Amino acid sequence: MSDQQDRYERFKALHKGGRAFVIPNPWDAGSARLLASLGFGALATTSAGYAFSRGRRDSFASLTRGEILDNAAEIVGATDLPVSADLEDGFGAAPEACAETIRLACGVGLVGGSIEDATGDPAAPIYAMSQAVERVRAAAEAARGRPFLLTARAENFLWDRPDLDDTIERLRAFSAAGADVLYAPGLPSLEAIRTVCAAVDKPVNVVMGLKGPTYTVAELSDAGVRRISVGGSFARAALGALMRAAEEVRSAGTFTYARDAIPAGEITRLMSSERRGARD
Repeated sequence: MSDQQDRYERFKALHKGGRAFVIPNPWDAGSARLLASLGFGALATTSAGYAFSRGRRDSFASLTRGEILDNAAEIVGATDLPVSADLEDGFGAAPEACAETIRLACGVGLVGGSIEDATGDPAAPIYAMSQAVERVRAAAEAARGRPFLLTARAENFLWDRPDLDDTIERLRAFSAAGADVLYAPGLPSLEAIRTVCAAVDKPVNVVMGLKGPTYTVAELSDAGVRRISVGGSFARAALGALMRAAEEVRSAGTFTYARDAIPAGEITRLMSSERRGARD
């Protein structure tokens, strides 16, 4: 079995468990190694976190497909864990663009990735149902026969369209079009999450750490969730620690932040040239 096929099989198996698993979101190879050392079973990239690390804001125009995939390839190479990628809108409105993105993603060693139905156009932020479904169908066809788990995202609640019925209709259509995992970021309550999980026939991903209420892994598991990601929130937490340390030095002239820093020897071990993962 190839390395990529092995990762794919492990990733697929995680979705078949009776409880939710957490898939944290590193933004570069170093953060991937740190997270892998803690025993997580898989990783997912974050376009937001990567954009911040490049001094850019999180937006459709911020990063190219090539940049996203190059970053993903570095994360894939940093550990032996399965890695899924935030592939944004597939980098093109046409279904063929989504299909090509999946082929390229698989080519850099990714074993999963998400395609969303947001357009990036504030005047018309969500693709019409028919086009959204065709885009997912093209991505699913490109993934067929490859070691790749496709996630389809319904973005209504991130774009001020709080229509739960339409969101469920879209997720069901994406499932029928071949998506393996379903994802509606920004759902407003645990009850809404429970309703979505009960209404669809594929594993559901939920994101925590963004704005709005948060729930425990146990609560989300009980609601029917099978995968929990954190988006760019770990990257923002790291940047928050950096800001607090810098503010202490600038304002107080003290360096107590260093007490909470990871010891140099531990960082050296984690960042060794050998690939490190949960199975070390």
